[in-house]
Amino acid sequence: MQGTTLVIGILGSILVLLLRPAFALGAYFAVLVWYPDYLRVSIGTLDISAGRIVIAVLVLRCLINDKVRTEFAWSRFDTWVAASMGVYVVMYLATHALSGAIENQGGFVMDAWLVYLATRLCIRDREAMVAVVKVIALILVPLALLGVIEAVTHWYSYRNMHQYCPWRPEVPAVEMRWGFLRAQGPFSHSIMFGACFVMFLPLVWWLRRQRGYWGSVAYLLSAITVLGGLSSMSSGPWGMLTIVIFCLALEKYSYRLKGVLMLLVVFCLLVEIGSNRPFYHVVLNYCNFGKGDWYQRARLIDVAIEHFDEWWLAGYGDKGPGWEEDLNAKVTDVNNEFILNGVRYGMLGVVALVGVLVAAGRDLARGFRQTADKALRSLYWALGSSLVGVIVIWQGVSFFGQATSLFYILLGLVGSSFELAKEESVATGRRVQRVANDSLLLGYGQVGKT
Repeated sequence: MQGTTLVIGILGSILVLLLRPAFALGAYFAVLVWYPDYLRVSIGTLDISAGRIVIAVLVLRCLINDKVRTEFAWSRFDTWVAASMGVYVVMYLATHALSGAIENQGGFVMDAWLVYLATRLCIRDREAMVAVVKVIALILVPLALLGVIEAVTHWYSYRNMHQYCPWRPEVPAVEMRWGFLRAQGPFSHSIMFGACFVMFLPLVWWLRRQRGYWGSVAYLLSAITVLGGLSSMSSGPWGMLTIVIFCLALEKYSYRLKGVLMLLVVFCLLVEIGSNRPFYHVVLNYCNFGKGDWYQRARLIDVAIEHFDEWWLAGYGDKGPGWEEDLNAKVTDVNNEFILNGVRYGMLGVVALVGVLVAAGRDLARGFRQTADKALRSLYWALGSSLVGVIVIWQGVSFFGQATSLFYILLGLVGSSFELAKEESVATGRRVQRVANDSLLLGYGQVGKT
């Protein structure tokens, strides 16, 4: 499959060179979600995916384009993301053998920072934002239908390709729930497959704000995207979907958001007092969709807290946490993104991740409050809903492979959305100035007539 991977990478690279930046980003998105990330071109000890080939070409194309480069404006949020990447890379290099660490972090930088940077460079105005979201919606539709077909017909379309994975060449077992196959398409796991749809569902739903045909078809596209998330038959995407739909429904009553958050805090306190155990134990046990093992997720948080003194400074390096006995399991599956960051990079890694999320939420809230444009307010709400959904699913799964790059595309969309508010402010200022000038000229005309 190395030849096929190389061909896909070359074809994707040609597309990103020929298309306009927004559609070039859409071409990368298509390669990312439709071609398995675990199929690599091996060059010595390096394993290069088709997505990495395409994203490298896309970033270079953007950087050598004077128009794209000069229109890009570095923002405070870019600093937060860059700083978090710096923390991850430095902490990893400091705790691992240098040769292997450089290779590992080089791949991570391509999957994360280059993806974020390409998204920021490609989306510079509202037209580009709308174009990218439309392309993402259209790409997800056939992928969702594939998921439904897999779930209903019990056919893994990409199953035999797993045997060509360089680091784990095996054909995965068929996983069933309630008579349906847990669809996973070109992803490494059904949870990642379902999360892909739910992560971008709010943006697809945002298209209803567009005029004409797209405003009407957005409802159908959203329904198909929901089906894609459900086809995974996984508790993580299902719980994520529940929260995201709740957030989207709350948009109409956004003025009640503070009240809802206060009720949530009170609810957590009452649950903790009434049950005499951590509230997340109760919540995870009763929100256990799809027969998932959510008690293990709750216990993992307990164990991480118990062993805090072991990992807070620099993580565990190349060693696993060794929490098997505490978790009563054969291996320590760190399926929580926040805890995984602690295990990899120490407490500084957790702070870096939380800092990016807080910065994103703060700026999205500020943009939502300051703009009067309904479509732009809806975009901020949609992006915020996506981030909330990601935080929820991170309590039960840590991202890897395609899911990591998808998350940084989402962060790039968040970063670019702040520029749209500035664009609107400039346009509004011009309109106000034009009206003032017209009024002034009208006044002079009236004086001349008297």
